[in-house]
Amino acid sequence: MGQEIGRKAHLLFPGGAEITEQPWEHAQAVARTAALMTDGSVPAVFEAAFEYDDIRIRVDVMERLPAGAWGLREVKSSSRLKDHYIDDIALQAYVLRGAGVAVASIELLHVNTAYVRGVGSIIWPAFFARLDVGDAVAEALADLPGRLPAIRVCLDANTLPEAEPGLQCHSPYPCEFWDRCTAHRPADWVPYMPRLSQVKAEELKAHGIEAISAIPPDFHLTARQAIIRDAIATGRPFVAPDLKRLLHAYGPPACYLDFEAMMPPIPLYEGTRPYQAIPFQWSLHVLADDGMLHHPEFLAEGDGDPRRAFAETLIAALSCFDAPIVVYSPYEQTRLRELAETFPDLRNPLTAITGRLVDLLPIMRSAIYFPNAGFSNSIKSVGPALCPDFTYEDLDDIADGATAAAAFLQLASGRLTLPEEIDRLRAALRVYCQRDTLAMVEVHRVLMRLAERSND
Repeated sequence: MGQEIGRKAHLLFPGGAEITEQPWEHAQAVARTAALMTDGSVPAVFEAAFEYDDIRIRVDVMERLPAGAWGLREVKSSSRLKDHYIDDIALQAYVLRGAGVAVASIELLHVNTAYVRGVGSIIWPAFFARLDVGDAVAEALADLPGRLPAIRVCLDANTLPEAEPGLQCHSPYPCEFWDRCTAHRPADWVPYMPRLSQVKAEELKAHGIEAISAIPPDFHLTARQAIIRDAIATGRPFVAPDLKRLLHAYGPPACYLDFEAMMPPIPLYEGTRPYQAIPFQWSLHVLADDGMLHHPEFLAEGDGDPRRAFAETLIAALSCFDAPIVVYSPYEQTRLRELAETFPDLRNPLTAITGRLVDLLPIMRSAIYFPNAGFSNSIKSVGPALCPDFTYEDLDDIADGATAAAAFLQLASGRLTLPEEIDRLRAALRVYCQRDTLAMVEVHRVLMRLAERSND
């Protein structure tokens, strides 16, 4: 999608020419860039190639400006400026300056999430926001030459750099070497402790404490952190003594509901914005008074805006049951409120559904901790931890929400045309969403059994 948005940015510069040489054809790309820049009839060069000081770059867009000057245009699929973009652009500016290119302005082109798609085609100049970052780049350029020698030493090294794993391993992007660099750490390594402050982590490190289970009883932790430490140290799950009271509002009988939504960077439907959540699938497990389990579901066809059908089918399905509706985050509540705003004629039934929601996640965060769930409260961690026979491991095609959203986006955007591929993805989407609501059913059952035991 990032590449697609990069291509759409070319539409802002009609008549521009693209450098199509591959990365290993860099010399040819540099030569063709130079030739196009000397041709006054070319208003912009896309993927322009340059080299200076043994640094090779490709600039998303070089825009021709008056008096022989040029504009550096960096295109990003994000919705805002991020700090590390400035480092990226500054390196490009350094090479361009060294190569003798007169750069008069520097802009970041990013997605404008305030843009609303109207009737017909997207208006690309309104879809993109153009942000002048010249001052920020100039500030970053001031110390860039002094940083280059250390960067080169690192790149030229034959051995891994000595670097303690830490916060920098996840920002601005997750490091692909995380598993390798932390392989020798204990399974309950202190940095895995949820919401542990950097000050506390450094204090434990100074005392040579690497494992959560080794944290002394007199070391100050939050109540939840102390529960986690004690459960890991003893191997015994924590169950709050008032769990039965906390579960009172959850049934059974009960309904268990899960939504899937996509967030297309390029809006597909009239009246929608970039990155707006578009729900396309719901799964509902209904545990009746007699213990029978029913499973209504909905998956949009992908041939148009799915929201109206999503809302209407959900209203119809839930009108048959008056039990509480168990969810596992505020996500469903947020989507229902958005749907109620979009479809005023459905506001009352959607608001009624919202009023029936009961969220199981706060109970998992406060009243339960199983050591084998690791340090995540996600249903994908909690489900198998509380229910050993329950698993997501057999889901080959779609096993998480991000993959589900990406799969439906492929269907909705018409990228898939083979009927067998479409059928395979639709089947995988149904299985995945059904598994999430079934996980809530099984987790709730275990919690009720635990509550009865703790009450004895």
